[in-house]
Amino acid sequence: MKKLAINGGEKLRTKPFPAYNTIGTEEEEAVLRVLRSGKLSTYLGAWHEDFYGGTEVKTFEAEWAEFFKVKHAISVNSATSGLICAVGAAGIEAGDEVIVSPYTMSASAIAPLFYGGIPIFADVEKDTYCLDPKSVAKKITKKTKALIVVDIFGQPYDVEAINALAQKHNLIVIEDAAQAPGAMYKDKFAGTLGDMGIFSLNYHKHIHSGEGGVIVTDNDVLADKLRLIRNHAESVIANKGFNSNNELVNMVGFNFRMTEIECAIAREQLKKLPKLLRQRQENVAYLNEALKAIPCLKTTTLRKDIKHAFYVHPLEFESKLAGVHRDVFIKAVKAELPRTLMRDDSDVLMGCGYVKPIYLQPLFAHKIAFGSKGYPFNLSTVTYQKGDCPVCEELHFERLFTHELMRPPMSKVDMDDVIKAFEKVWQNREELV
Repeated sequence: MKKLAINGGEKLRTKPFPAYNTIGTEEEEAVLRVLRSGKLSTYLGAWHEDFYGGTEVKTFEAEWAEFFKVKHAISVNSATSGLICAVGAAGIEAGDEVIVSPYTMSASAIAPLFYGGIPIFADVEKDTYCLDPKSVAKKITKKTKALIVVDIFGQPYDVEAINALAQKHNLIVIEDAAQAPGAMYKDKFAGTLGDMGIFSLNYHKHIHSGEGGVIVTDNDVLADKLRLIRNHAESVIANKGFNSNNELVNMVGFNFRMTEIECAIAREQLKKLPKLLRQRQENVAYLNEALKAIPCLKTTTLRKDIKHAFYVHPLEFESKLAGVHRDVFIKAVKAELPRTLMRDDSDVLMGCGYVKPIYLQPLFAHKIAFGSKGYPFNLSTVTYQKGDCPVCEELHFERLFTHELMRPPMSKVDMDDVIKAFEKVWQNREELV
């Protein structure tokens, strides 16, 4: 008689998992405060006191800077916009190379393209999935001008090794901390570990305002350029006194501005971050302790001196020990579990791998970005092909899987069902062969 749900057996759980919903009455009151003021945005794309935004924008930026112990916080309408601003502020020009991660949301890899920069993919570490400093060192050339490191899944990058490479080669470090708000290395927050850091306030992040992002830096010159690129730089550079060629580099601006309503929501969300982060960390610790008893699973590796933010819970799978491929096993686990409230349009929040290695996507495979001539790839001899980052490829296609079934308000009772699903499939894995 078949026991596994994937083979027609009874599902372990049918009751939906609770929704991850951090929005409450505090955010509702904040939105009403802005609506009643009648000022949904006060930005002007010209030199004026409102060039830097309205009351909610400025207050939110000050509160974010204070929380993360950084000199400047610049709000933007998305982390993608923040990455584009950061690459521009770093002075990237056509043909310059920027080393990026192959295993992340695509935005951190394509940001250099907007200035004619060439993304160069380094491999990732086997255990933490962040950029591997040894691979980065091999990719540095005379054309390399910056590194975009990613605190993937909420784990800070190898700060000492990467920053030492950057200092040795005079490179700007841009830190994508979209998945790591509140994560730490020693006594410093993720996002403040490089020259510029970018956070996301997209709806499925730790805290959110629907859409939005924040760039942080302690560098006054970079902060000035970031604010200019965010809001029509070309219209105000004369008022800023920019005249030299160096000062004018990349001073073509966008409208990357965050609204008063979004900033009002984000102010309330920021207050909730410590508690939400603590719950994620406690939940992952509970799951790791239980799941390490299943021989084919490898639980999360934590880098020394860090606090992980756990955007998702990453684990690894050993097919040889299970006798079946990871994809088959995880599909069976998912068949035992329900969907999550407010994510009814999604499958069970568990998946094999993460994103397909970015250099295998059509944009890079065909080297076509802007226009039909292949700009900016036609400025370089770089190639992108399978095998470029073997560790990343093995993780994605064979070993790594992630899930979101550790987010608040998942209780121990809820997580026990997740654990039982893994145990059930492990104990009946012969059905999958």
